Amino acid sequence: MRHLAKSFFLLALQLFSSLVLAGQVNVNSLHFWSSAKQSRMMIDVSAIPEHNISLVNQPDRLVIDIDNASLKGKLSQPPASHPFFSSIRASQKQKSLRIVADLKRQVGYESFTLNPNKMYGHRLVVDLTDKGPLSDGDAAAEKPIARAAKTEAKASAPQKVAKKASEDGTSAKPASETLPTGRSGRNIVVAIDAGHGGEDPGAHGPGGTEEKRVVLAIAKKLAALINSQKGMRAVLVRKGDYYVDLRKRMEIARAANADLFISVHADAYQKADVKGASVFTLSNRGASSEAARWLADSENAADLVGGVRLDDKEEVLASVLLDLSQTATLEASSNVAKHVLKSFQNIGGLHFTTVQQAGFLVLKSPDIPSILVETAFISNPGEERKLNSADHQSTIATAIFKGVRSYFKQYTPNDTRVAEL
Repeated sequence: MRHLAKSFFLLALQLFSSLVLAGQVNVNSLHFWSSAKQSRMMIDVSAIPEHNISLVNQPDRLVIDIDNASLKGKLSQPPASHPFFSSIRASQKQKSLRIVADLKRQVGYESFTLNPNKMYGHRLVVDLTDKGPLSDGDAAAEKPIARAAKTEAKASAPQKVAKKASEDGTSAKPASETLPTGRSGRNIVVAIDAGHGGEDPGAHGPGGTEEKRVVLAIAKKLAALINSQKGMRAVLVRKGDYYVDLRKRMEIARAANADLFISVHADAYQKADVKGASVFTLSNRGASSEAARWLADSENAADLVGGVRLDDKEEVLASVLLDLSQTATLEASSNVAKHVLKSFQNIGGLHFTTVQQAGFLVLKSPDIPSILVETAFISNPGEERKLNSADHQSTIATAIFKGVRSYFKQYTPNDTRVAEL
């Protein structure tokens, strides 16, 4: 009997141990992507962890405590030029793992978790924003973060768009601006979206070129051209190597009161000889599904669409107003796409000689004309080499700019004073 009891006890102990081990979180790696004003830390974990984040002074550091976790991989170290961190280290404290990032500047932060997708497993993400130089008078007390209960599904859900775009390095546009000509009016605002970014590299060329890198370079060159044009202003959706949720990209454009949204990409195909540029607008099917989403969501229904509120209208009338707004937006999108496509004819072959339509999510703003430009096929060795050339990046940016300028010369918004178009 005693032997049986001892065997039962050992079996129970093994079962208990296995359950404890099964609940432990493995921290496999830590990576980060940064721009001058933002940084994203992505921690690869075996399961969604309980965690706490705090800022500690003297010395200034960001502390991440992950419950019931252990480090199984290596933590990437920041380069000496990193804008926020000087070093990152980890230590085991009983069952908890502590990750510490020594700070160079004051930061704001937010954390959320991401569920597995085709490329990655579970992730704990910490987004940091620059709050300015460190001050000797900073309080030494810890400031705990309020953990965000976000998931990928919630992050992509429709939200109110009357948010400050300063989170992404942009700012809402004033109602009136004074142009260099001295006449009253506002600038034409063009939102430029460099596709992919951060943990999403996009397509890869045969030589290893990442789409996210070359399209950001093109987007920055395009922004510089637009900002050099009197009466026009560019807003970059992302300014560095970090990922922006697809709906968030739309929100940034709307918060900046953009007159046009341009998403820049580099195409890929399994056959290496396929080449050429393409320009896309939203398909009618994509517009219909987005209209249903806006009308079904109580928060979106309270937003402005083409200057008309929908929350106080009957459902049928709201549907008609939204349809009118979308129809005008799709027509404007088609017109600007034709101008850009025509401009591309002068710098090389086109993959499609007419404007294409697709249901890309970033094109679904119901009141902002939106186009997506596939600048070339990164899967084509010749076009990959060109995409890596700063001169050819400028050529692509100039082609897009000339198409945009030509469009706004023909269709100038009534409340703007655009000089020298």
